Order: sequence, then structure tokens, then C-alpha cells
Amino acid sequence: MLNPSIKVIGVEPAGAACMKASLEKGEVTTLENVNTIADGTAVKTPGEKIFPYIKENIDEIITVEDSELIVTFLDMIENHKMIAENSGLLTVAALKHLKPENKKVAAIISGGNMDVITLSSVVQHGLIARSRIFTVSVLLPDKPGELVKVSQLIAELQGNIIELEHNQFVSLNRNAAVELVITIEAFGPEHKENIMKVLEEKGYRPKDKSPKAVL
Repeated sequence: MLNPSIKVIGVEPAGAACMKASLEKGEVTTLENVNTIADGTAVKTPGEKIFPYIKENIDEIITVEDSELIVTFLDMIENHKMIAENSGLLTVAALKHLKPENKKVAAIISGGNMDVITLSSVVQHGLIARSRIFTVSVLLPDKPGELVKVSQLIAELQGNIIELEHNQFVSLNRNAAVELVITIEAFGPEHKENIMKVLEEKGYRPKDKSPKAVL
């Protein structure tokens, strides 16, 4: 039996919260399906042996969305220089659901079983979620110098262009407009919104083309 003065909180991915469902029903319960990037905890049925212990000692179970794990992963790499797999970061992501100020909180971080391709993908999606990278389409006349103008404008706004895609066939009238799809590195949401605002003011009719930050 754990010390009654210690509040013990469990964490599960929202897409595979089998223990939470089991505690709510009072018995081991099997989910119909699971869907989460936290593959180490992507199980449909909790263990029958561990369930009674969890039921007796856990005060609450918090569920964490995949989107929260993505930005937590980015934070751990950038701010703490640590790499942990998504399941191992559930406890850290859960801290935002609590109010740990002036309290002693122990978040157990475990597991680094992640291949390089998955790691790269999670970082990329984290950057997108934090508006550190975004993609915008603009319309401009198909004539010499227009690409330079919009590039200089973004540079003046301290945006870093990392990819350009020129589509000359967005309109039947090429003199009216062509589409330029630009992927930009920014400092965050406020910087992104400022770039979008200025592009709109300059008549480029920007549209946010950023992919959703999910795997």
C-alpha cells in the first residue's frame, strides 16, 4: 500500500486508454481499437495481474493526445537535449494537465526506442505544430521580378524561405496570376501571423497550406 499522502496519477495515450476505461467499468476492459503514436503503450487490454494494483493505488488517470506528445518531444530535444520515445514522454506531456507549481512532482521518463526516420518525422510535425515551419500559397503576376519581390518581403520580415514551388497553371489567364507555394521557417505563431498579415496587405492573397501536425 502506498503512502496515503502521495497522490499517484497514471497516464495513457488518449488513443489507447484501456486502463482508464477499465477503471471506469471496474473490471478489465478491452478496447475495440487503438490509434496512437505512443506505440509502446498502444494496447487494447490492460494486464489482469496489474489491474488490481492500479485500481487500489492510482488516484487518477490522465489521457494525452498525440499532438501533445509531438510538441513535448520537440521541447525535450531543444530544451533538455534528451531523446525519449513517445510512450516514455507521456508523464511529461501530462504535466500540462496538472498544476505542479510549488509542488514536488516526479515524472518518470523511460524508453528511447525510436528509429531515426520516426524521430525526424516527429520533430518535423513538432515544428509545424509550433508554427516554426509553415507553408503558404500566394498569387502573383507571371512576369519577371515578382518572385524576387515576394522573396525580399519575406526576408525583410525575418522569415527564412526553405522551399519554393511555382505553379503556372493555377489560372487560365497566366497574366492574371500564378501560384507560388512557399515553405517558411519562422520564430513561432506570432511571427507567422505577422508574415501572413503583411502578405495580405501587399495583395498576395496568402492561404495557409501547412499540413496538420499528425503522424
